[in-house]
Amino acid sequence: MQLGMLLREFWRLRTGVAISFALALAAAVVSTNHVSLLPPSLHSRAAEMAAASTQVLVDTPRSKVTNNLATTSDFASLTTRADLLGNIMASEPVRGYIAARAGITSQQIQAVAPITADVPRALVEPGSEKRASDLLRSMDQYRLDIEADPSVPIVNVYTQAPSTAKAERLANAAVAGLQTYLTDMSTLQGVQASSRIRIVQLGTARGGVLNKGANLQIALLAFIVVFSICCGLTLLISRVHRGWHFVADAEERQASGVGYATPLRGDGREAA
Repeated sequence: MQLGMLLREFWRLRTGVAISFALALAAAVVSTNHVSLLPPSLHSRAAEMAAASTQVLVDTPRSKVTNNLATTSDFASLTTRADLLGNIMASEPVRGYIAARAGITSQQIQAVAPITADVPRALVEPGSEKRASDLLRSMDQYRLDIEADPSVPIVNVYTQAPSTAKAERLANAAVAGLQTYLTDMSTLQGVQASSRIRIVQLGTARGGVLNKGANLQIALLAFIVVFSICCGLTLLISRVHRGWHFVADAEERQASGVGYATPLRGDGREAA
């Protein structure tokens, strides 16, 4: 019975419900699009995030991996070097090389360096006091997460970006940017090619979407929330308006000596 009464009341307020529907629809559109008034335009705002990964092998010019005479200490030394290179990859100068190859700015990259002994893991970027969760609020940023394998000379590179192609491009750019930086530094310092460290990307980056359908989910949630709030306000305003006029009418009747009108319930019957 209560549901029927409520639906009947909303039917009586169908103009307000229609306005609520229009406002909710507008909120759903704005939640997933950039709206510009001058000039009028509508551009989709990507809410989906994609991830990609690749691996980098740290080796010497004369490969230790294929040399059966290489010792455990050789690999231990390369593993330590891999951890160092992972931290260099996350540094500001190298992020400039990476950003140039990825077609973005270095300020858009949030880089996370490998964990090392007695050193806490942290974001290394200008304004690094920002939390990693801020990336979810700013979809034009890119995350670069670097992890050094503690047992072998391999660096794992993980990325997040607004699309799969951009995430893969960032992961590949991270390796290429590091290679270019090391080459430039070696040339500047006069290090012979036979003495330079060698890094090898083990296959191009592969990625995929993390939260497929996020745009639709956000739009639907925005619509439901705004529609519910607007309908609730419409109902509240209607009841306040009716109560106001009822009291005004009662006061007028009292002043004229007629007496109070008997209040009616929502179903049209007299209240007890």
